[in-house]
Parts: sequence; C-alpha cells; structure tokens
Amino acid sequence: MPTRIKICGITRIEDALAAAQLGADAIGLMFWPHSARYVTPQQARDIVAALPPFITAVGVYVNPDPAWVEETARAARLNLLQFHGDEAHETPQFCQQLGTQLCLPYLKAARVKAGMDLLQYAARYNGAQGLLLDAYVEGAPGGTGSSFDWNLIPASLPVPMILSGGLNAQNVATAIRKVRPYAVDVSSGVESAKGIKDKTKIAEFIEAARRG
Repeated sequence: MPTRIKICGITRIEDALAAAQLGADAIGLMFWPHSARYVTPQQARDIVAALPPFITAVGVYVNPDPAWVEETARAARLNLLQFHGDEAHETPQFCQQLGTQLCLPYLKAARVKAGMDLLQYAARYNGAQGLLLDAYVEGAPGGTGSSFDWNLIPASLPVPMILSGGLNAQNVATAIRKVRPYAVDVSSGVESAKGIKDKTKIAEFIEAARRG
C-alpha cells in the first residue's frame, strides 16, 4: 500500500491545486489564529471548493472552542479534523464528541519526546482515526520544521500513524523505509516562506515519498 501524503499549512488556492495535481492525498488548513499559516473560514472554503475530487481537506486545531470547530468545519466543508493541542483541553471525550457532532472522523497529534508512552497515548485516543506524530518543541504546537528520534516510535501502534516533523525531500524516503507510516505530513519542508508553498519542493517531496 503506498504511503499517503498530506501537504499541511495551505493558505492559497494555487498551492492546494499544485499539491493535488502533483499527487498529494490531503491538504491541511490551519485554524489556529496564532499560526503564520492561519486561514479564515472564507479562505478555507474557497480553497476546498477549488479542489478536484478525492482530495481530503483536513482542518487543524489547537485547543479550540467547540463553536469555532463547528463554524470552520461547516464553512469549509472539511472531511477530517486534526487536533493538535494539549491533552488537558483536547481530551478523548472532547475530540470524540466534536467528531460525532459534526459526523467527521478525527486525528490526534502527539508531540513526541523521550519518555512518552505512545502505546498508552493511542489507547487513550482509541476513537481517533489515526495518530499524527510530530516533534516536541517547547511552546510550539507544530509546524516548526523540527524532527524527532524515530526510534521512539513503537514497532506497532493500534491505529494508523501519520509521521510529521522536519520532513523534506531529502529525508522522507528514509523515514518511510524506517518507520513505515500510513502517511507522511509536511508543511515547512515544501515552503519558500511560511504559508507559501513551493511547487518544485512539493514535486520533489512527493517523488521521494513514492520512492520510499
């Protein structure tokens, strides 16, 4: 089964179309207002409306208010929710309730560091459609371009695993061969500036991922 590819932090229609045309399976739209890649509900709606069929539109949230998730998910007609905040706010019950309310599946992100029990984390979020593993950086929920030690990932997780954190065209094939994720997620690794994707970098990343 080929590794799925998500291009995250999309802010422009042309970048979404480039990702789709080059072979990406999903795009990520950032609904955290403090992010340099933040998009408004209207921007997100326009981007999703321009996508061809069979491209998954993922809404990315960080400790959101439930009303904000509902507003943005309905406005943009999202296919999938991704919760990237802390466990104290984004409890399994919080994520599951929102997903059920909106009739949408969800992913839960885990910021990986030494000593973290990912099997226990996966068991807590057993309602998630998958776990997205990102690098732990103090004070930053994601999109930092930092990688983590892939040896911290258990040999087998009970849910599909999406690998993120510092991926680019130079290391994604190695990451796929080593970790065997269900999907890979990239943002800064295919950018010319924060929120501005580079079509050549997207093409190189997808080509390398397919080789992996």
